[in-house]
Amino acid sequence: MKVLVDEMYPPAVAEALRASGIDATTVADVRLGGAPDAEIFGAAVAGGFCVLTENVGDFARIAADHSAGGGHHTGVHIALSSRFSRRPAGLRPLVDAIRAIADEPIADRVIYLEPVAG
Repeated sequence: MKVLVDEMYPPAVAEALRASGIDATTVADVRLGGAPDAEIFGAAVAGGFCVLTENVGDFARIAADHSAGGGHHTGVHIALSSRFSRRPAGLRPLVDAIRAIADEPIADRVIYLEPVAG
């Protein structure tokens, strides 16, 4: 799994994902800071990344429109702010939630991440 971390998250999210064995990069790393969400989604599709975001309104719609037009994508992970914190203490639960679904088929899906019990 390759993850493109949306710019609302600190770079530490991508670093924590990489430390746990997940290929992750940030929107800033691919020089798309401040770019429209559709452009970020397009870069994710082209690079084989799933998008990690909490921006459900835009990315769910963009993914649905892309699929309705016959396109395919590698997936969108939605981490709602009501379930995951962007603060340092929230990194581990977010990484654990992504790792919990790392082996699931995620292509063409919008997945709402859930904290892992334990």
